[in-house]
Amino acid sequence: MNKTSALLPPSGPPRVLAVAQFVNSLGDGAYYATSALYFTTVVGLAPARVGLALTLAWAVGSVAGVPLGRAADRRGPRGTAVLLALATASAVAAFLVVRGFWPFLAAACAYATAQSGLSAARRALLAGLVPPAARTGLLAHLQSTLNAGLALGAGAGGLALYAGSRAGFLAVFALDAVAFLVCALILAALPRVVPPAAPAGPRRRAAVLRDRPYVAVTLLNAVLLLRLPLLSLGVPLWIAERTEAPQWLASALFVLNTVGVTAFQVRAARGVRSLGTAARAVRRSGVVLFASCAVSALSAVAGSPWWAAGALVAGGVLFVAGEMLHSAGSWQIGFDLAPAGRTGEYQGFFGTGVAVARTLGPLLLTALLVGWGVPGWLLLGALFVAASWATGPVVRWAAASRRTPVHCQPKVDTPEVSTYG
Repeated sequence: MNKTSALLPPSGPPRVLAVAQFVNSLGDGAYYATSALYFTTVVGLAPARVGLALTLAWAVGSVAGVPLGRAADRRGPRGTAVLLALATASAVAAFLVVRGFWPFLAAACAYATAQSGLSAARRALLAGLVPPAARTGLLAHLQSTLNAGLALGAGAGGLALYAGSRAGFLAVFALDAVAFLVCALILAALPRVVPPAAPAGPRRRAAVLRDRPYVAVTLLNAVLLLRLPLLSLGVPLWIAERTEAPQWLASALFVLNTVGVTAFQVRAARGVRSLGTAARAVRRSGVVLFASCAVSALSAVAGSPWWAAGALVAGGVLFVAGEMLHSAGSWQIGFDLAPAGRTGEYQGFFGTGVAVARTLGPLLLTALLVGWGVPGWLLLGALFVAASWATGPVVRWAAASRRTPVHCQPKVDTPEVSTYG
């Protein structure tokens, strides 16, 4: 692997993909920081209706990811990604004018659908531009870039929150829409990827749903992805309800996570080059996440704010390490088990784990952490360990079920493509 910074991959298509990711995440960071208050104060919806609409929207988006990923496989990932980036920009722009529940629900469904499809199409595009051995490394760079962009975007959103004006909120959403427009232009500058020939045999719709080993891997990955709402929802609720730690510590832990992933994700992914090393990384991630849960639970043992804060920070450091190991391993597994010609479809399905975790996670984490306390933390950690250790045997089952090599590289209509080589 070439020696590059944590944020910048090698020049050529990998760097263009990173720039597109950065621009995209700038807008998303501002959106995430302000969306809850924007939807309640500007759009004028009750918080419960916002939650209902977003839950329904992401459920629709998770289902749409598979057919949109399949469209990227058939029509070409670059053009599909550009169209879906434009569709996302349009959906964000719609938030600027919608008022009322039903228009908001329609815009939210369009946004979630376009985002889910865009994620699958971009993964298919990456698979077409980068050789298999370099994909996890590039995804690590993209994850670092994503976190850097989110942090800067969240800072811009924070300025809007500080101002508290309607104009400030509108400016943030306009920024997000423009970011997706620029992202589409950047993606359009990439080489065109010619889709590879489909695997032998009849091409059935939603073939991934009949691939039982891949479905099992995706379900196990969804369990490990419960770490996503843990940081954004579970820990803040735990701090407020069960510890003496100051509530601002939740924001500090988010910053710690963002900075940690930005700085070290590339290094954490360097040893992941095959299904075997990926399965080992996922297994280690489960152990580290269990340790994070156990240490975080100690924050409620004593009544001291300093003790609680120290335990939560220590747990947060372990959480970053577990997250990075899981991310690196899951990227490699998700790509390596996807048949040639169906990367978009398979990545679309693999990405539903995020929607499942974000949909079911809040209910589960609230029950475990707020309701059960310390035993809930330990049970959550045990879930992480069980899912991570089951991943290895399921990956071996999936690999054994493949009759043809999965590393068939699509054609790129350019004479030379820079890679990690």
